Amino acid sequence: MKNCILNLSPSKAAMVVGIAFITSVFIVTLVDDFLLANFVVPGDTEALSNEIEANGRLFGFAVGGYLLVLMLDTIISLALYVVLKPANKNLATLTSVLRLLYAFILVIGLVALAFHIIDAYSYASIKLVGYIFFALHIFVLGYSVLKSGYIPKSLGVLLMLASFTYIVFFVDLHLPKSLMAIIMLTMAIAELSLSIWLIVKRNGLPKKNR
Repeated sequence: MKNCILNLSPSKAAMVVGIAFITSVFIVTLVDDFLLANFVVPGDTEALSNEIEANGRLFGFAVGGYLLVLMLDTIISLALYVVLKPANKNLATLTSVLRLLYAFILVIGLVALAFHIIDAYSYASIKLVGYIFFALHIFVLGYSVLKSGYIPKSLGVLLMLASFTYIVFFVDLHLPKSLMAIIMLTMAIAELSLSIWLIVKRNGLPKKNR
């Protein structure tokens, strides 16, 4: 899969990024809001084990869904490398690596949760570590877009601003629900805007992956 994606042209890689991201948003919404939410038992591994035993199939769907999302994140990271490489290979590499680290950390946490090695509270802590790498990924992605010369600078600025909104996961700011909704919307719009632009304008990208 790795070589297959890395050998794509930037225009085809842009399509991969767009489709993979939109698909991952749909799946992660389903998993987080309707499946895994039923198994949050902070600090109580035994209670979590009982929940999983009582709803094994549901939990299996949740784990499978999240693993699929993380696989899509891996695909996105490699395809972004192809899209950004013509502008700056080093920035493209850093952007890709940070997203891969995020996915790797969450896979470890999810597997540990599935085998009852950790409880849901510990999984949430591991997930926060993953979000640190993801926030860094979004910032570097925004900077790479800003410097690319062939993707609108406004998308780069939006991504860089969105990267700072992830502080809500690390610090309890006691923000109003309305402001939290705006912050979450900013996170979603930033990547979604880039994904849609890449799908629509993919033929305007550099023709060769140098």
